[in-house]
Amino acid sequence: MEGGSSSSTSGEPTTLLPLQNPNISSNSSAAIRRTRWPTIDGPLGLSEEDSVTYARRFYKFGFLLLPWLWAVNCFYFWPVLRNSNSFPTFRHVVGSAIGFSIVTILLSSWALTFSIGGERLFGPVWNKLVMYNVADELGLTSWM
Repeated sequence: MEGGSSSSTSGEPTTLLPLQNPNISSNSSAAIRRTRWPTIDGPLGLSEEDSVTYARRFYKFGFLLLPWLWAVNCFYFWPVLRNSNSFPTFRHVVGSAIGFSIVTILLSSWALTFSIGGERLFGPVWNKLVMYNVADELGLTSWM
């Protein structure tokens, strides 16, 4: 194999085979492929017992006005949401998905109501609701 030649000594071209790890048998690699992992990082992630604990914590802390933790819970445990029947102990992840969806709908509708409706929707009460009038009311703009 001098000079970068890819043929063997008999003149026939050689085929390159992918390297296989001799420590892993074909049966164990098939078992790894069939194993369903509860987290998105697969075998590098948490064990199933630790995963249940983390999912429960994210779910409970989401009620402390931190609904973004529900979004993190849904993202990190995405395999559980896709195959919820395979992981019956992860009911907190499904609850997080429901809670995050509800909070997102409420927040979006509130924001759209104020941005689209504005003064036409609320009338004279609009001046008390908007925040950009607070500086005028408190006299903080007199120096400008």
